[in-house]
Amino acid sequence: MCARSCVLMLLALVFGQVSPAQLVAADGPVKHRLMFFEYGSAPNRFVELDADGKLTREFKPLSIAVIFQVLPNGNVLYAYGGKPTGVVEVNPQGETVWNYVSLCPQVLGSERLKNGNTLVAEQGPCQVVEVDPQGKVVHTTKLKTDQEGYHLQVRNVHKLDNGHLLAAHEGDGAIREYAADGTVVWEYTGVENTGEALRLPNGNTLIAGATQKRLIEVTPQKEIVWEFKASDAPELNLTWVSSLQILKNGHYLVGNFLRGQEGNGAHAFEVTRDKKVVWTFTDHDRFKSLTTVRAVGE
Repeated sequence: MCARSCVLMLLALVFGQVSPAQLVAADGPVKHRLMFFEYGSAPNRFVELDADGKLTREFKPLSIAVIFQVLPNGNVLYAYGGKPTGVVEVNPQGETVWNYVSLCPQVLGSERLKNGNTLVAEQGPCQVVEVDPQGKVVHTTKLKTDQEGYHLQVRNVHKLDNGHLLAAHEGDGAIREYAADGTVVWEYTGVENTGEALRLPNGNTLIAGATQKRLIEVTPQKEIVWEFKASDAPELNLTWVSSLQILKNGHYLVGNFLRGQEGNGAHAFEVTRDKKVVWTFTDHDRFKSLTTVRAVGE
């Protein structure tokens, strides 16, 4: 039965009757094992759900936390922004296996690198420190910001293949690429409240449009070549694009922070390059508003 249906779908695809996105779901509904932080009108907590939506893990972070990274070993790395503030790694049993306490007022973004070191996005002063497994700072990159108050200075930071840093500056509404010495080598501005950006294999940058309720892909010359807006899928109630993930199939998994719109719309969704929404996560009975959302195993 499956073989017959797949052949029919392939024939339909050839003759333009279905999209590649529909073909993905030919053998059944799309499912994702999810991890996310709930934040906003509900208690700040980390949640893991299996592919059927069953709760498999839950814990409260050390303090305010909105960004995390799932590590290859199954551990979770997240920044916490209280007093003290820093970055912690916890295993599936909830045990702390690594913790870096920062001397700055607040850390909300971090990233574990392939070499085992960790990027820590410090606010006040605005900078990224690279910390080795022993907790020693091995490099500091000063970042540019117009924000005098520390809370909105920087969110997600990613190290690029060329060794540069790509940082999202929420308060400035800017995405900036920095050389190791802190020189701004590229920036895209005018994206209010942005907190996430990813460099694509083609050299373009995918940017979370946050409260502008959109995703955009921009070229190195700052030309918008692709855009997904709230009007492209009104049923999502796109409110605040808070996280981005590129899935193995090339689709985008998007976190939709429903702050102020709790109970209405999708918490997260998967969208194709041709703007087809092929999966949504909506559970208003258990969850209010989510920030970073990740599909595990991608």
